[in-house]
Amino acid sequence: MQVFFVFAQTTAGITGKVVDSKTQKPLQNVVASIENTSFTALTDATGVFVFKEVPSGSQLLQIKSAGYKDQLLSVEVEAGKVLDLGVIVFEEDVTSEQQLSLVTITENDLGDDNSGSESTSGLLQASRDVYQQAAAFNWGQARFRIRGLDNEYSTTMINGISMNKIYDGRPQWSNWGGLNDATRNQEFTMGSAPSDYTFGGILGTQEINTRASIYRKGSRVSFSGTNTNYSWRTMGTHASGMNKDGWAFVVSASRRWANEGYFEGTNYAANSLFASIEKKINENHSINFTSIFAQNKRGKSSPNTDEVTRLKGIEYNSYWGWQEGEKRNSRYKEIEEPINMLSHFWKINAKTNLNTNVAYQVGFVGNSRLDFQLANNPDPTYYKNLPSYYLNDQSYYVPTFASDNVTITGYTNPAATQAQTNFVNDGQIDWENIYYTNKIVNGGQKSAYVLYEDRVEDKQWSANSYLNSSIADNIIMNAGVNFKKLKSKNFQKLIDLLGGTYFSDIDPFFSGDASQTDLNNPDRQVYEGDAYGYNYDLNAITFDGFTQFKFNYKKVDFYLGQTFSRSEYQREGNYRNGIYANNSFGKSSKAIFENFGFKGGLTYKITGKQFLDINGVYMTKAPNLRNTFSNARLNNNITPDLTSESIMGTDISYIIKAPKFKARLTGFYNKISNATQISFFYGEGIFDAGEDGSTDTDSFISEIVTGINKKHIGGEFGFEYQITSTIKATGSASYGEYTYDNNPNLKVNDDALATSTNPNPVFDFGKTYIKGYRLPGMPQQAYSFGLEYRDPKFWWIGANINYLADSYISISNILRTDNFVTDSNGLGFEGATEEAVRAALRQEKFDPTTLLNLVGGKSWRVGSNTFGFFASINNVLDYEYKTGGFEQSRKATFPDYQADNANGTPSFGPKYFYGYGRTYFLNLYINF
Repeated sequence: MQVFFVFAQTTAGITGKVVDSKTQKPLQNVVASIENTSFTALTDATGVFVFKEVPSGSQLLQIKSAGYKDQLLSVEVEAGKVLDLGVIVFEEDVTSEQQLSLVTITENDLGDDNSGSESTSGLLQASRDVYQQAAAFNWGQARFRIRGLDNEYSTTMINGISMNKIYDGRPQWSNWGGLNDATRNQEFTMGSAPSDYTFGGILGTQEINTRASIYRKGSRVSFSGTNTNYSWRTMGTHASGMNKDGWAFVVSASRRWANEGYFEGTNYAANSLFASIEKKINENHSINFTSIFAQNKRGKSSPNTDEVTRLKGIEYNSYWGWQEGEKRNSRYKEIEEPINMLSHFWKINAKTNLNTNVAYQVGFVGNSRLDFQLANNPDPTYYKNLPSYYLNDQSYYVPTFASDNVTITGYTNPAATQAQTNFVNDGQIDWENIYYTNKIVNGGQKSAYVLYEDRVEDKQWSANSYLNSSIADNIIMNAGVNFKKLKSKNFQKLIDLLGGTYFSDIDPFFSGDASQTDLNNPDRQVYEGDAYGYNYDLNAITFDGFTQFKFNYKKVDFYLGQTFSRSEYQREGNYRNGIYANNSFGKSSKAIFENFGFKGGLTYKITGKQFLDINGVYMTKAPNLRNTFSNARLNNNITPDLTSESIMGTDISYIIKAPKFKARLTGFYNKISNATQISFFYGEGIFDAGEDGSTDTDSFISEIVTGINKKHIGGEFGFEYQITSTIKATGSASYGEYTYDNNPNLKVNDDALATSTNPNPVFDFGKTYIKGYRLPGMPQQAYSFGLEYRDPKFWWIGANINYLADSYISISNILRTDNFVTDSNGLGFEGATEEAVRAALRQEKFDPTTLLNLVGGKSWRVGSNTFGFFASINNVLDYEYKTGGFEQSRKATFPDYQADNANGTPSFGPKYFYGYGRTYFLNLYINF
């Protein structure tokens, strides 16, 4: 790179030309900015950027563009002179290839919700921070969560419109899965730092920009192979650039598929399409249309107890069975929710821009499973199919005798031995027996078994408008408003009668009117494609607005932001359920929440390369739709004691930015108060006495925990050091203590106890004693060190070693209530000593995990085209580790719990998720 001065000018300035290192082609729309100032410039069609008036003295010039390594240049600007940096060569950023391998990790199905390790998905393309890259590429496979936070506390946007679902507050990443090339133009903020597009949360914001004119002109085709949750992937993208008539377009498409993924029986099929078209009307107005279609269907894998894993291995999946020589999975997740978006860009004047977007999203999410009536449970891991069931029942033990057939020498359990033999030799869903039962035993009439889908069909309108204005040389104002209107249909859809002719729409666990799913249409026979079981709509209208002011000065930058939001939810039942005859059909009352937030922060510039950054926020957050109705499938009841969450967060960082060395050290504290959690399960001993005076009643219940407080405190560190021009070292560390910070209240809703005089059968179980327990599902310590060699001839290789620890199981709340240790008379159960109870309720801590990863790649320039490959091997040492798990709540009293654990192999022990063993990813690509 040549640097020389031009003396003919009278004002100080900086100019340069940015080109691709391989093709030597100029790069357009590359962002150049001068650190600690508001000066920003874009490269034009010839790759040239120009700053006309720049403060004299030492400056740091940052140049960045999606898909390329950032460059941080130290320059000396002299008054009255223009500094010409000559040709600046941009090298491809290898993380753009790593993104493809990361998606195979984050899409791993971790249950029926939408949380899990996808909390790191927002880091796929958005950040250059070495700590965040470690969190995504190295720790994400172990379900690491930044600051221990669920992704509902982040905001993911496409063109400023939030993609977080109103239902659970989380983005559905599969809505644009497989479109990495089309979603690379992103901006990311960490924690509560300011965003130009939204007030945000305490985890950060991610903005995906799909405006056609900002995509780099050219085409790309790639083909990938892996052994994770899919086997093959192909993708193609073309961007036209802006033509002389003011038109620009981008198209992208991909397909991913597998006959079987890493876990048994997990086939996969996904197709994704993307199109963006922009028309530049004049210098001040432009209109853009974006359409995204991403269809995804994948077989799920089961969480398993230690007993099951010992017998079948960590790759075992109970959800599938053989049918006519093919593996058939009973549990699929299928997503198809296309997005169409119209955007208007208005340059009001040189200092003010207004962007307005309207989006319509319609489609469905389906989760399939087997249903059965008056038949044996088809689950191969049903507790009566496992040896533990017989080992824990003394009646199945038989004596063994000496040769005289008189002296007893011990006891054996032939039933347990036979169950183990059957499970080890098979242990899968018996599809043939299911069809035999429906066709032969039931004569091909009423099905005993069917396959159904829990189906959600959403129609959502979204609109937003956000303003960016430089109201003074050192003051920038951001403001925006957002509106959403959702109609969400929720129902069971019968998708396969499995050899029968019809299915009965009743609940066989109840009798009389209570067994009727819909009293308006009693004793219905349902057929494939019909809704049955439950059927209701959720309606929501949300609005929020924010303003933000950023002030930039020589030594200090600071900002202030504020927000207000309003959320309105309502349930509308389409069935008159027999259990809740007067409280299920029609509209519920409205649940309305109004919330606010304030945040602020400052950056103190110690020197041109050292900074002190402080952020703080206090806000309230409306409950999501999922937690607003305590038993939405059956009734209109709003969750008792439901309030908005209160969220407080602060962080302080020491940052070093230098051409060869970059580092960030951060301490953070976040407090979430008044959270709500609802779960459903079958429990034994939930109530001390039933209506008939019997004790130890068993029920299928909804558990409602309100007023939950959580505390997240810890530190982050990341550094990057360019040892030589070809060798770079990186290191990252995260240490946190993420705990429950109080003993919230637990209530139970039991459908079996609903009556005409008690249409809301909610019972108060008092406190659940969980204060001090660790938040589950992610490592609370994580460390990484890596080395990378990048050769001037365009090949590179890297390795990193990672250590992850302090990951805990998800605890059962009801086991930590007084119900666990006291009987109906308020007396303690026999043997329930403090020591015994403490041992029973000790939270399981998973073993630490060490992961060694290797990455590398090579590219070639052939004419004006670039060919290349990227390869990675994760978990090289094939380390076996648990990524999460949960305690089962079925044994809800101490005597039942002790009896289940008496032989060391409980029938209802915790269930676990496992990480991948050794995996590989290979991507071949051509850019032209």
